[in-house]
Amino acid sequence: RLHLHKKRSEVKQPFAQVLGISLLKPLKGVDPNLISNLETFFTLDYPKYEILLCVQDQDDPAVDVCKKLLGKYPNVDAGLFIGGKKVGINPKINNLMPGYEAAKYGLVWICDSGIRVKPDTLTDLTNQMTEKVGLVHGLPYVADRQGFAATLEQVYFGTSHPRSYISANVTGIKCVTGMSCLMRKDVLDQAGGLVAFAQYIAEDYFMAKAIADRGWKFSMATQVALQNSGSYSIGQFQSRMIRWTKLRINMVPATVLEPVSECFLASLIIGWAAHHVFRWDMMVFFMCHCLAWFIADYIQLTGVQGGPLSFSKLDFAVAWFIRESMAVQIFLSALWDPTISWRTGRYRLRCGGTAEEILDV
Repeated sequence: RLHLHKKRSEVKQPFAQVLGISLLKPLKGVDPNLISNLETFFTLDYPKYEILLCVQDQDDPAVDVCKKLLGKYPNVDAGLFIGGKKVGINPKINNLMPGYEAAKYGLVWICDSGIRVKPDTLTDLTNQMTEKVGLVHGLPYVADRQGFAATLEQVYFGTSHPRSYISANVTGIKCVTGMSCLMRKDVLDQAGGLVAFAQYIAEDYFMAKAIADRGWKFSMATQVALQNSGSYSIGQFQSRMIRWTKLRINMVPATVLEPVSECFLASLIIGWAAHHVFRWDMMVFFMCHCLAWFIADYIQLTGVQGGPLSFSKLDFAVAWFIRESMAVQIFLSALWDPTISWRTGRYRLRCGGTAEEILDV
């Protein structure tokens, strides 16, 4: 609450405010919200930036969306790059390569296709890019949408995810997702450019690591990275969580301890400990601990939201219970199969975070 949703008047204007920004936008396919999401980048209140729209395939319907926006906003410095450049197994990196090579500014902003921004979002990002900062990132969150699947996503990105994400950043641990990242291009070039990260599926983790290894600090924006995909379901959410867990297990082996940080398992463990040490009733302690966790999560969700929730407390309770109940099953599913499906490809993960594409014979 102290960091998120600051008023612009509370933020100083650092030297980076006058620097140009190259926005790299990877696009594939079209969902109902794509054109409205993309349009918010054409109306940013920032004096010096360019938009580099990257589409892999010529016949992708996203090409027509891009051309429509380019025609609607002829005064915005923007360009369309079609075809990509094959430099590794990561399809996002391959897609972005032509745009990255054409970027003319010293700061690059890689932002996913489903993100929606406010007019002052870019100003907020550059406000955090001070002399010693090499990367500015946004806390992933989800826009208000209709349906229970949207509520489930919003509950996860407002409770379980920021609990670890914000805690890590407050305590100095490098924890970054690549949904919205502003980075120094010269630092990336020192690490080998985007090509150096094309062997990884979780390129955001290794890009952040390369920047940190060179002595640069990270900063978190005061605005969230607002996901607003028009295509969502409980099945898609579950598949996404399993994919992320598989990546974490292969990159950071300590992830195998992650289930003990989930509500129900943690409550069982501490309930057993309380019974063993103090002879308290284990189930009563378990229920009280879960209730305290539930209340704390609701308080945290309202803090991340920064305003009234779009669903009722009952909807929150049901979504929270389902999300917490899915946690162990998601983890076991990730352990069971080391392959992942992402975009149009299938990949076999290796220890250390590298991967190989599985080609159909």
